[in-house]
Parts: sequence; C-alpha cells; structure tokens
Amino acid sequence: MEKERHPEVRTGQGVVRGRVEDGIAVFRGIPYARPPFGALRFAAPEPAAPWDGVRPALEFGPPPPQYDRMSPRAAAGGAGGAAVDRAPDCLTVNVWSPALGSVALPVMVWFHGGAYVFGSAADPVYDGARLARRDVVVVTFNYRVGMEGFGQLAGAPANRGLLDQIAALRWVRENIAAFGGAPDDVTLFGESAGAGSIAALLAMPAAAGLFHQAVAQSVPGSYFTPELASRIAGAVGARVGAPATARALRDTDPHLLVRAADQVFAARGEHAEQWGTVAHAETVFSPVVDGESLPRTPWEAVAQGAARDLALMFGHNRDEYRLFMAKRGEFGEVSGDRADTALRVFGPGGGGGSAYRRAYPGAGAEELYETVMSDWMCRMPTVQLLEAQVAAGGVAYAYELRWPAPVSGGRLGACHGLDVPLVFGTLDAPLARQMLGESAPAAAGALSERMQSAWARFALYGDPGWPGYRAADRLSKVFDCEDALLGDPVAASRKVWRNHSFTALEPR
Repeated sequence: MEKERHPEVRTGQGVVRGRVEDGIAVFRGIPYARPPFGALRFAAPEPAAPWDGVRPALEFGPPPPQYDRMSPRAAAGGAGGAAVDRAPDCLTVNVWSPALGSVALPVMVWFHGGAYVFGSAADPVYDGARLARRDVVVVTFNYRVGMEGFGQLAGAPANRGLLDQIAALRWVRENIAAFGGAPDDVTLFGESAGAGSIAALLAMPAAAGLFHQAVAQSVPGSYFTPELASRIAGAVGARVGAPATARALRDTDPHLLVRAADQVFAARGEHAEQWGTVAHAETVFSPVVDGESLPRTPWEAVAQGAARDLALMFGHNRDEYRLFMAKRGEFGEVSGDRADTALRVFGPGGGGGSAYRRAYPGAGAEELYETVMSDWMCRMPTVQLLEAQVAAGGVAYAYELRWPAPVSGGRLGACHGLDVPLVFGTLDAPLARQMLGESAPAAAGALSERMQSAWARFALYGDPGWPGYRAADRLSKVFDCEDALLGDPVAASRKVWRNHSFTALEPR
C-alpha cells in the first residue's frame, strides 16, 4: 500500500519517491541540473549530481532568484535577505503522470512566463493534474531568469535561461519513459516569456530533436542584440558597483542583483536615448540573438524552414495589453499625446500612427494605444510566426482567445495571461481569481474544458480539432462564449505590419 501511495521511480541520477494525488502520480522538485551558484554561477547548466537511496520528490524546488517572489522582505520591497538560501537547488522539474511504467504516453512540457524576470513552476496555476487526466504526462520546470538567466555578461555564455530549458528537455528525453511518457513524443507549450522561449528554441541548434511539436501562447516580440543586452547589464552592474562580467558579479548576493535589476527597470525611461524601444517596454531582459547559442531570430529561422518538420500551434489573446493598463489605472486616462507616443515608439517602422488610424478609422486615443501595444507585444509576433511557418511549407494551427475576463465589469477583456488558467483548468488558483473572480463563472469552466481538450488533442494527435492555418484563408479558432472558426481575425493589424518584420532590438 505504501508503494501505491508513494510510488518510486528510478531516474538517471537516482530513485525518487512521489505521491499519488486523486489517481495521478506526482513528483515534485527533481533536480535536472546542479545549483547554478558558487563556481557554477553564470555558467551553462551542468547535469544534476547523483544521489544514493531514495530522494523524496514531494515538494516543489525553490524558485531561481527573482524580485518579489523570494522572501517576505523582498515582497515588502527589501532586497531579499540572509534567511534565504543564496544557492538554492532551483533547477528542478515536476511530473504528473496518469500511468507510470512503459505505457509511452505523449508528454507536454510547460514553459512558464514572467517577462524573463520572474516565475516559478510552483505557482498553483501551473498544476498539471487536470491535463494529465487526459492521458498525457505533464512536466513543468524552473529556469534562471533576470540577470542570472538573461543578463549579457562578459565571460559567461549568453541565454543561460534558454540553456536551462534545453537541459530540462534533455532530462525529459533521458528519464520520462520511467514516468510513463514517450521520449520521442514531446510537445512544448508555454505562454508569454515561456512562448518567447519556445520560439527561440525553434532557432537554436542545441534544441533540435528534443521535441516534435510546440504550442506558443502570446509570443512576445522582444529579442535583443548583444550590444543592447550588454548596455542593460552594465546598468544593472553599476547599481551594485561592479562591471557586467561574470567574474565581478559571481560573489554578489543574488538578492541584491535582483533588486538592482528591478531598479533599472523602474528607471528605464532615463535610458530612452540609448536603449530605444526597450526603454518603454515591459521588461529589460529578453533572449539575446548572439549568433552562437541563438544564431537568428525565431522569425528568420522559421521562415528559412527551421520548424518545417514540426507541428506548431500559435495563438494570442485579443486584448493582450489591457492587463497592464489595469495595473497602471490607465482605463479612461489615455491622452492623445500618450497614444501618439505609443504609435511612434511601437508602431511598425517607428511611425505607425497614420497606418493605424487608416486601419482603425474612428478609433479614439485609448483604443489606438491599446491596439498598438497589444500588437507589438504579442499579437503581431505570433501572427508573423504563423505566416513564416506556412510560407516555409510547415504545419501550423492558429487560435485567438476573445472571451472577456469577468472581473472589473469586463474591462480586462481577453487580457494577457487569461489563457493560462483556462488551459490548465486551474480556475481557483490565486492568479486565476484575479481575472475570473473568487468564484469562476460556469462559462469559464466550459471554455476551460474546450481549451484543455484542444491542447491535449494536439499533444495526442498533432491536430487540435480545426483546420490548419493557410495563407489563402488564415483560418483561426476563436475561443469565446460560443467558439467560431474565422478567417484572418486580426486582418487590420496584420496588414499594417505586413511589410515590417520583428528583428532583434538594438541600441540607438
């Protein structure tokens, strides 16, 4: 009976003991790489050390260093503190399996979002149990964020957060069969920075062969040149009185470095003349197109056929930017000057104001502001990946979430992140309650059921249940109170952007 309640699985590093929860075998906090601190600080991930005996896998591993998620002091605005482990064993995976053993079920690996600066697989909104009940094995994991994962430091490999993700996928390939999964049947899925990471992996030679399908939800368009990333890292280093080198920062308290990065983000507007667009954006960290680990942008790579042999599903939410407008109290407060600035900074070619006004005649300042910000942040990067995949002869499926979040009188609309609890079915998680209310309406449950079914079907069969995206009709599944299949649902914005590609952001 004990083995039935607490099953044991042998991995390449040793035996782990999990727990059966409502019929699903769950294993949490399994190391896939060594703690990236001490001599390994700012280094590429190294395989986890083996252990003797049976390792309990009952609790999530700690998150990588990040602001506001590390300790009560950090949440209160402090720098983090001595009571927090400076070298946590944070590079861990979690597995939900409906059937242990040699059943070879499809595997779904989740990439969490968080603007490349925060996020943890321990967030209740990412609980994989409901998806696992659809005959798939679900894996979630942590990766380094902020300066630890994406800071461009001399003497350190670029894109360490992406290298962590590849290490986690290697762990899946080597170990998932023991958890009932098929190592050659792996579907990635992720949202926001997680979707941007998946898009980056499409262009990374080191990720080739580690997955055969991918779902990218709200792909951000933010990728940096090494020059821009180096300037940002230099500004963070200056806050702690050190140059932006791995050697100079290796012994810096991770919490102080996180706090310094947060201060740089808060003051990013001061660097507008040097940093350009990113000084107005929602993060100062992004994958770096360094020519080595990430040789090209995702759009270039996909257009050149890098994903031609993969089945892909890309989608976005209709009202992506309303989440950020709500956080800033901008509803009803956007002036004409504010809209003009957004159109100038984020519109295609640096001067999209006239094009947007022609595309959206009669739109007021707030609508134009929200539209261009949603387009630049996620909607058009996602659409352009769809276009690139089908132009290269690959298979792609498209969707748009239009169902409006019920809180705040519906003003959030189908905002950024709303898709996450709907896909996982975690409608009672704290993050979900911020958008769905303390008690999610029945419509949310029904929509969640449909989205979970589509995502699981894609993992199982490579087909989410609607026709593929083609240049001839651009058919997209629209999730709403009543779902529909529409052609070219973002035609107006797509046409504004059709002659403008997303490239790596450069300094001025």
